[in-house]
Amino acid sequence: MTGAPGRPLPSITPETEFFWTSGADGRLRFQECESCSALVHPPQPVCRHCRGTGLRVREVSGRATLIGFTLNQRFSMPGLPAPYVVAQVAIEEDPRVRLTTNVVECDPGSLELGMRMEVVFEHVEDVWLPLFRPAAEQGEPAELPRDEIEPGQAWRHVRPMATPEKFEDKVAITGIGSSEIGRRLMVPPLSLTLRACERAIADAGLTLDDIDGLATYPGAGNVGGFGEGGVTALEGALGIRPTWYNGGMETFGPSGSLIAAMLAVAGGLARHVLCFRTLWEATHAQQMREGKISMGGAGGRVAGSGSWFHPFGATSAAHTLAQNAQRHFHRFGTTRETLGWIALNQRANAALNPDAIYRDPMTMDDYLQARPITSPFGLYDCDVPCDGAVAVIVSAVDAARDLPKPPVLVEAVGTQILERIDWDQSTLTHEPQVLGPAAHLWTRTSLRPDDVDVAQLYDGFTINCLSWIEALGFCGIGEAKDFLDGGKNIARDGVLPLNTHGGQLSHGRTHGMGLVHEAIVQLRGEGGPRQVPGARVAAVSSGGLTPGGAILFRTDT
Repeated sequence: MTGAPGRPLPSITPETEFFWTSGADGRLRFQECESCSALVHPPQPVCRHCRGTGLRVREVSGRATLIGFTLNQRFSMPGLPAPYVVAQVAIEEDPRVRLTTNVVECDPGSLELGMRMEVVFEHVEDVWLPLFRPAAEQGEPAELPRDEIEPGQAWRHVRPMATPEKFEDKVAITGIGSSEIGRRLMVPPLSLTLRACERAIADAGLTLDDIDGLATYPGAGNVGGFGEGGVTALEGALGIRPTWYNGGMETFGPSGSLIAAMLAVAGGLARHVLCFRTLWEATHAQQMREGKISMGGAGGRVAGSGSWFHPFGATSAAHTLAQNAQRHFHRFGTTRETLGWIALNQRANAALNPDAIYRDPMTMDDYLQARPITSPFGLYDCDVPCDGAVAVIVSAVDAARDLPKPPVLVEAVGTQILERIDWDQSTLTHEPQVLGPAAHLWTRTSLRPDDVDVAQLYDGFTINCLSWIEALGFCGIGEAKDFLDGGKNIARDGVLPLNTHGGQLSHGRTHGMGLVHEAIVQLRGEGGPRQVPGARVAAVSSGGLTPGGAILFRTDT
């Protein structure tokens, strides 16, 4: 069939041309390894499974199993108006290979996980997009494929410590600072960064001349409302002349910049590293609506990893994570109410935080009846785009003991990647990239989950937070439904006080750096009415469909 004009199209490269044009004769094709016969997707120069380099193109049947779907109701794009179904299907010949696609020619309400599907191509310009419809003959729903790393078995794959000496013992957190956090502040992002950094330096009892390192995420580049220009912009404004600096996106979210800073300090490259994270999403979006900022690339082809998602309207992490949530529901009996207890907890904590964006009381009915975004997510499953900056100073532990405030020590970090990085090829029932770092964290400490007094866990969406709760062992895999029921366990006076400042769902989307800030506040006992009494150990995580990271902080007593 011929598609409507305007739909985003993939950039066709020599490596991907066979895939995007194979529908010309109505046949679906993938790479196949000549050595082990595995299908390889997205196209690569090597087989992931046997690492063979002999690859050929194989024609497949076009049959698949429906392993995830979400009815998108919030996002529209040219040629693809909402509502539409974003889905993932597992290819019959090798279910390890999944495609993000659209389900067509059916009522979305009739879809079930495990349905048999068949390909139907949509021809747009020089591209044949593989879409899928329910097959005429169904039978009993098929079982979902198993993950490459089963969630409950991640610990089996963690590498042992490379050395008994821990770099974490050589560093401490000495300062934190935050700019104002708000919606559409209409303040230049670099100004927000400067305010947060100045406050962090003052909080540590340092001066600008003491700062000899800079670290940030995501760094410079075309990141829209997700940064101020990185280390380059801040150094240009302040003239710090660091002996070491670091910035980039391929790291463990904002905690990646912190861990890099810790390694630099432990290795002797710097004594005091200023780490920062700035967002101005709300202002950026407003200026785009007003035509003051160009979207850039209008009418162009989608390149890179986005080429496997955007042509099907999967433009947000919500479209992938909603399917992870759906599969968690399917496999473990989780419900929307389960996710709702996370949202309600964050809102209750935000009510005690004057800096939080959303502070009004919220009930379960409010949560369940909120505007749908992409099933099963409603408005309150999603974090709050905002403007704001957060800064954290990592210092050498010996230097930290000479500063005015007691240092917060680093007990352990978790960084190992176990799962596939490709969003739709990775873990089915949990946010990808939490299992590895969570399991890795506990190999670097004698502390255990029961020792944690407060947890600040990444909640870009409610399912992210649930994933970290289970992965870090605060309850078993698949046990979040019972653990979260009623919200008592995660309340400030519960067994795991969670996201005590309101989290990203109510405080604002600071991409994890705000979680670090709150952990330090709690361990210092500076939380005011939201303070957890006697907090000595804090777990923090960050990352949302990027490589995740986890850090365990503790007091110096």
